[in-house]
Amino acid sequence: MSVEVSTRLRFLREKHGLSQRELAKRAGVTNSTISLIEQNRVSPSVSSLKKVLEGLPMTLAEFFTFDLEQPAQPSPFFSRDEMPDIGGDDVAFFLVGHGLKNRQITMLREIYEPGSDTGAEMLKHEGQECGVVVRGEIELTVGNQSRILSPGDGYYFESNQPHRFRNIGHEEAEIVSANSLPNF
Repeated sequence: MSVEVSTRLRFLREKHGLSQRELAKRAGVTNSTISLIEQNRVSPSVSSLKKVLEGLPMTLAEFFTFDLEQPAQPSPFFSRDEMPDIGGDDVAFFLVGHGLKNRQITMLREIYEPGSDTGAEMLKHEGQECGVVVRGEIELTVGNQSRILSPGDGYYFESNQPHRFRNIGHEEAEIVSANSLPNF
């Protein structure tokens, strides 16, 4: 068990970007205590380990149950079932990168059923928005301008301008889009 404690403690300390000295300071223990535990030269008591973990902060249960095999970096790939649908009714918005920390872009695969739209009220939010129609036809209104976009056509605009998307065709329409504000 002590090998597991030493390995887990070093992994967590490094994951949080802490030196042994910084963790010791946060936990209120000596630097040598952290060093000896990580070298597997001492096996800490439950109360000692609990005190050390307060510097992370983490409970004993979390310490002994987290997956040591977790990747140092999150996967850059997302399968279809890892993209939640954040749309509604007849419009699906499949979010790429769901769950990533510090995500700075909202990337969507948008599916519009025939006759569907983003709503009676025009959308308006911070950031910039761009996209390309992959299939079908979409009527895009931005401010007082409107255009019908076909496969291969794209758009780019400031999202604080009132805008609306509408499928005017008789088949499903698909857009791949990005927004600079991760508001989903």
